[in-house]
Amino acid sequence: MTPDQRRRIETATGAAIISSTPLHGGSIAAVYRLDLANGASFVAKSSARPAGFEVEGYMLDYLRAASSLPLPEVLLAEDDLLLMQYIEAGDALDPQAETHAADLLATLHAVQGPAFGHERDTLIGPLPQPNPWTESWRDFFRDHRLLAMGRVAHDTGHLPADAFRALETLCGRLDRIVPADSTPSLIHGDMWGGNVLCRRGRIAGFIDPAIYHADAEIELAFATLFGTFGDIFFRRYADHRPIDPAFFRERRDLYNLYPLLVHTALFGGSYANSAARTIQRFL
Repeated sequence: MTPDQRRRIETATGAAIISSTPLHGGSIAAVYRLDLANGASFVAKSSARPAGFEVEGYMLDYLRAASSLPLPEVLLAEDDLLLMQYIEAGDALDPQAETHAADLLATLHAVQGPAFGHERDTLIGPLPQPNPWTESWRDFFRDHRLLAMGRVAHDTGHLPADAFRALETLCGRLDRIVPADSTPSLIHGDMWGGNVLCRRGRIAGFIDPAIYHADAEIELAFATLFGTFGDIFFRRYADHRPIDPAFFRERRDLYNLYPLLVHTALFGGSYANSAARTIQRFL
């Protein structure tokens, strides 16, 4: 963290920083817990160059205004610096917390938009998410998720040309699997375990959103990709919002192609192989 960033934090909080502790999650940006002279604690994400933190702050503020999710309050959101409320957490995602998560996400997914997309483009991690308002879910998922992120992954050199061509072929055949019409629900957008903070059997907070309005199934799919939630979550969620059995049979793995392409663009390696296998499965 630079001296200028420290100065901006102390100006925003009105107190001096007395300690700074690195936190996990710093693979893309440096993340710190800051303890201040007035007894308050905050989390700061900082970068030596513009890193899109203004967008992350916007997404957190949007979710706070539009939903009842527990989220950190944002004090400062600039391109190179994000300052947020520190949330006491660190407990395991136990059955009680999974049940609470299902209640919260079902309520979030009941928040509807005018179409698929969002009022502005957002980010998933450091990568762009184009969000033009689109009437058809199938068209939005094809053009602004699979093809858009597939191009990013290909341009990084992590997704081979033959896999990208296969992706283009798959995108011409989505009418077999993906409905054109569904409800545009507000989603968190990056539902893996590291973004779910737990405390004593409750969800203390959600962090690092990648919001837009989508078929809520894509959020449910992402929650299975890295084993974030299991049967307890899905049973409780279904009490609020029925889940089509076809989601588990086929659409879950297709929707998870998007986060696989995100990870391919960022990291390559085994993620590119997993993305290529998923593409071939649905051809």
